[in-house]
Amino acid sequence: MHADGTTETAARWPGLCIVCRSWGRGRLCADCIARFAPHRPRCARCAIQLPGGAAVCGECLRDPPPFERSVAALDYAAPWSGLIAQFKFHAAVELASAFVPLLADAVRRSEAPRPTLLVPAPLAPARLRERGFNQAWELARRLGRRLGIAADPSLLLRVRDTPHQLALPLAQRAANVQDAFAVEPRRRGLLHGGEVALVDDVLTTGATAASMSRALLQAGAARVQVWVLARTPRPGD
Repeated sequence: MHADGTTETAARWPGLCIVCRSWGRGRLCADCIARFAPHRPRCARCAIQLPGGAAVCGECLRDPPPFERSVAALDYAAPWSGLIAQFKFHAAVELASAFVPLLADAVRRSEAPRPTLLVPAPLAPARLRERGFNQAWELARRLGRRLGIAADPSLLLRVRDTPHQLALPLAQRAANVQDAFAVEPRRRGLLHGGEVALVDDVLTTGATAASMSRALLQAGAARVQVWVLARTPRPGD
C-alpha cells in the first residue's frame, strides 16, 4: 500500500486520464503531465511564475506576505481550472487522488522546510453544509499520508462568513477576509514554535492565505508556509 492509501494492485489497473480521457495507468497520463503540468520557476514567497534565476518577485520584495514560502503545483488555467471547479463545486471528490501526487511532487522539488503540521483552509459552517465537504481537507489529509506529516482539520476555524472572494474586486479582497479566521483556543499549544503548512486548492491574490497565516502566527506558530494545488497568474501574464 502507498502512503496515500492506494494499493499496488489498484495502481496497476488501467483507467481514463482525467484530462485527455485516454486509457493508461493512474488518473493522469504522462503526456498530459508533461504538457499541462511542467515544472516552472516560481517566486519562493507567493508562487507566481518568475523568469529563471529570480528567487522572489518584486511585489514580495516590496511588501512581503506573512507566510514564509509558497508552493504551487500548477497554474490555474485550462485544463486544471475546469477540473478544480468540478472538484470544488460539483462534489468530484475522487479528483483529489489525481491532484495530490502533483502537489506532493511540487513540495519535494521546492525543498521547502518540512512543517510539523498540515492545516487545511477552513470553510464557514454554512458553506460546509452546502458543499458537503471541504476541498482543502480532502487535499491535506491525502497529502499528509503521502508525505508522512500530521494533518489537522479543526485547528484553524473560520469565525466570520464572508462573500466569496471571486465575487469581489481585487482591491476589496484583503478587507473581506480580515479577522475571518482564528485558532481553536483549547488547541493553541499544538502550534507553539512549530512550522505549519496551510493547504488549499487555489492561491489567487494571497489575501485569504495572509489572513489565515496571521491567525496561526498570533496563536504561536513560528512560521507558516502555503501549499496549493494551483496559482492564479497575475493579470496580463
